[in-house]
Amino acid sequence: MAKQTPIVAIVGRTNVGKSSLYNSILNRREAIIAKEAGTTRDSLMSKAYWKDHEFWIVDTAGLKDPEDEFEFTIQEQIYMAADSADVILVVVEANVPINEDDRKLINIALKSKKPVILVINKIDKANLKEIDHFNRVGIKIYSYVSVTQGRGIEELLNKVLDNLPTLKHREPIQDSIKISIIGRPNVGKSYLFNSLAKKQQAIVSERAGTTRDINRTNIKYHSKNIEIMDTAGIRRSGKIEVGVERFSVLRTISAIEESDVCLLVMDNSELNVSLDLKLAGLIKEAGKGLILVISKWDIVEDKDPYKRDEMAASLINNFDFVPWAPLLFVSAISGQNVTKIFDLVLEVYDKRLKKIPTSELNKWLTESTAHLTPKGIKNRNPKLNYIIQEKDNPMPAFKIFGSNTSYIHFSYKRYLEKRFRKSFDFTGNPIKFWFIEKHVSHKHGISPTKDRT
Repeated sequence: MAKQTPIVAIVGRTNVGKSSLYNSILNRREAIIAKEAGTTRDSLMSKAYWKDHEFWIVDTAGLKDPEDEFEFTIQEQIYMAADSADVILVVVEANVPINEDDRKLINIALKSKKPVILVINKIDKANLKEIDHFNRVGIKIYSYVSVTQGRGIEELLNKVLDNLPTLKHREPIQDSIKISIIGRPNVGKSYLFNSLAKKQQAIVSERAGTTRDINRTNIKYHSKNIEIMDTAGIRRSGKIEVGVERFSVLRTISAIEESDVCLLVMDNSELNVSLDLKLAGLIKEAGKGLILVISKWDIVEDKDPYKRDEMAASLINNFDFVPWAPLLFVSAISGQNVTKIFDLVLEVYDKRLKKIPTSELNKWLTESTAHLTPKGIKNRNPKLNYIIQEKDNPMPAFKIFGSNTSYIHFSYKRYLEKRFRKSFDFTGNPIKFWFIEKHVSHKHGISPTKDRT
């Protein structure tokens, strides 16, 4: 059963400070900030942590007049954001009166029945008379902030936590396994979806970005119920169209969170693209199973095994942060290796459910620390005492208790994971170690230490 981390979407007109707010919440600079309106060309997303809670924070591109053939209005764009987000942050400027676009955003956000927080930014540039009218726009929850000065951010985050839903559990459909097909547009996701489903459900077109929503189908394989989701593709930065495709990232994150196993599909003629690496990172960060799928293998003229091995070696080198992810070359047109996807999905899902006896875990920990003693930083040498597996975590996760655990160097953490995977097979799955001080309470899913690597 998958747990879904809540999604918080930041929406608003251009140049109201959405990207700056996003960066303040994450406490690091990820979005491009500039004076010109509309600088953010696609949606950025990352896991945010506040007071032992986690959620996805999504910085949407500025909403403006439609410019593409779909002619999506500002209302339709906010509908897309409201559809996938659990909490909506509507950002306005304190020193600028509410205009018609603001009212449209606010009205549609409120109609979504999702929690809505009005974020009144740039209060350092306004006086009391200018901000007095904001409490009459219809949103009951509002927060005054100055992102550039760091004022009001903690108060806003507290209000976000107050309105976050609890981690959602999806009810299993006869122990259904959920898999999602993730990737850039026109890499063959819909062809693969149709081939897996063995029926023409998705709209397949040569034009990139045909799939605009999440298509779903249920099948049986080896007596297992499997639900397959085909998501809209995400374009590279700077190539996001105005309209619904700009918000496909929200649906992609939602699909990843809903999944047990994700198929990251890549075109064999365009490999090692930075966005593919980013998507793999998001899947890993979400704690989901991952299979790397190289599509359109049927159109490769030279199918020499050495060429395939050379391509595989290049991919493995670039995706070295997910060395545990299986790699498969497929052709949805000819059906080559499509059935193997199901076999791999069942294997990866089975590994997610594996439980290791505590005695075996502690034997491994004793041997690992004896082989290489943990070294810390700031002359604080950690000591690792014992390890247990988390029973209620949908991904393989383990608590390691000891002293001075917050000083463990990241290289030692890598050593432990590499040694752990040699001892215990968790093919296709990320694993998580929580390093916890003895006698410190630990809430599921969130480490009590500041280090979240």
